[in-house]
Amino acid sequence: MSTAGIHAGWDAAADAHNALTPPIHTASAYAHSSHAELSALFQRRADGFAYSRSGNPTTAVLEQRITALEHGIGAVAVASGQAATTIALCALAAPGGHVVASSRLYGGTTELLDDTLADFGVTCTVADPWDLTAWDAAFTEDTRAAIVESIANPGAQLVDLGALSAIAHARDVPVVVDSTLASPALYRPGEHGADIVVHSATKYLCGHGTTIAGLIVDTGRFDPRRCPQRWPQLTRPNRRFGVTFAQEYTRGASGLLAYARAKYVTDFGTTLPATSAQQILVGIETLDLRMRKVSADAAALAAHLQALPGVLRVEHPTMPGRPDAAMAARDFPRGTSGVFSLELAGGEAAAAAFCDALSLWTIAVNLGDARSLVCHPATTTHCHLTDHQREVCGVRPGTVRLSVGLEDVADLRADLEQALAVAGAATGTFTSTA
Repeated sequence: MSTAGIHAGWDAAADAHNALTPPIHTASAYAHSSHAELSALFQRRADGFAYSRSGNPTTAVLEQRITALEHGIGAVAVASGQAATTIALCALAAPGGHVVASSRLYGGTTELLDDTLADFGVTCTVADPWDLTAWDAAFTEDTRAAIVESIANPGAQLVDLGALSAIAHARDVPVVVDSTLASPALYRPGEHGADIVVHSATKYLCGHGTTIAGLIVDTGRFDPRRCPQRWPQLTRPNRRFGVTFAQEYTRGASGLLAYARAKYVTDFGTTLPATSAQQILVGIETLDLRMRKVSADAAALAAHLQALPGVLRVEHPTMPGRPDAAMAARDFPRGTSGVFSLELAGGEAAAAAFCDALSLWTIAVNLGDARSLVCHPATTTHCHLTDHQREVCGVRPGTVRLSVGLEDVADLRADLEQALAVAGAATGTFTSTA
C-alpha cells in the first residue's frame, strides 16, 4: 500500500524534466499536429487529451494511482465525492431505473436518491444491510444498482459486503460501494464483491482538509454484456458517440467509465482541476501511515469514552455487543478509520454544550482531516432527513460525530473529558469525574 501510494501512475523518467512528483498541467486545451489527430480523439478512435473538461494529464495520474490501490481496471476523477456518487448511479440507473440503498448512508447520498435522482425517474428502495432477508426482498426486475458504505457515516457500522454482493450478483445487479471512510489503506471493496467503488477524496485520500475531489473506480467485476437488455446505454450502439461502450471490455478497459466520462462528466462539467488532483496525489503518499494512526487512536478513544458519565453509547465496531464486531476482525484487520460517534444523555442541548466546550477539536462537517473534527449530524449532515431516516442510520438528538485527527491522543482525550464535564454542568443531565 505505501509503495503504490507513492509510485503508482507516475514514472519520473517519462517526464521531460525527470520531475519526482507529477507536474500540474493547467492547460485548458491541447495542441495537435493535424486535423486528423484531433478528430480521432473526438471520434473515440484514439486516446489522448483534447480539452480538460473531460481529461487532464495530472488527473490521469491520480486515476491510475487509485486504480492501482483498489486493484481495479480504471478510474475517473471528478470534482467531489458527491459528483462521483451521482455520476456512478446515473451511468447505471438513469433514466428510470431502480436502486437498492443501504439504510445507513451519508445524508447527502440519501437526499440525492430521494430528490435529484428521482427527477431522473430513478426509484429507490431502502434496506437494512444487516438484514439479508430485507436486502434480498428490496430487489426488483428494474433494479440496476445497489449502494452501500463500507464504513457507515456517522456510526461506523460495517457490512458483510460478500453476502450483500452475492444477493445482488444473483440478479446481475452491480454493487456500488462508497469507501470514503475506509480508503484502500484499510479495505478494498473489490476483493469482497464490489463492482464500483466511489470515494470522496476530500477526506482521507487528501488527508489535510485542503481539497474537494471525488473518484469512481471500476473493479473489473461488472460486465454489462451478461445482461445486455438491462444496460442498453452500454450494450447497444450509442447514437451520440457512435460506439458501443461495452466493447471496451474486450480490451480490458471499462465501458462503464468511458460512458460516464463521455456523457456525464462532460455534460455535467464535473471536472477536477489539475491543482486539486496534484494535492490528492500528495495526500495519498502518506495515506497508509495516517490511517494506521487514526484507526488506533479512534479505537482507544472509543473505549475510554464508553466508561464516562453522560455517554449513553459509543458507536464504534470495537464496542461490546456490536453485531459487526466479527466483520471488523475478519475484514478490517488494519482498523476501521478515525470516524465514530457517541450519544450523550441530554439530547441536542448536551451535544451542543459538549461541542462548544471543546478547544482542540474543531466544529466542522468535514472528516479525514489532519485536525480532529466534531459535528452534530442531526442538525448538519443529516438535517434534511426525516426522523425515521435519521433513526435507522443511528443519528439521534444526542449523537455527536467525531473524526480523529493526527494530534496526540492524550491531548484529544483530555479535551473530550473536560467538554463532557462542561456539558454535564450546563445541562444538569450528568456529571463527569474528569
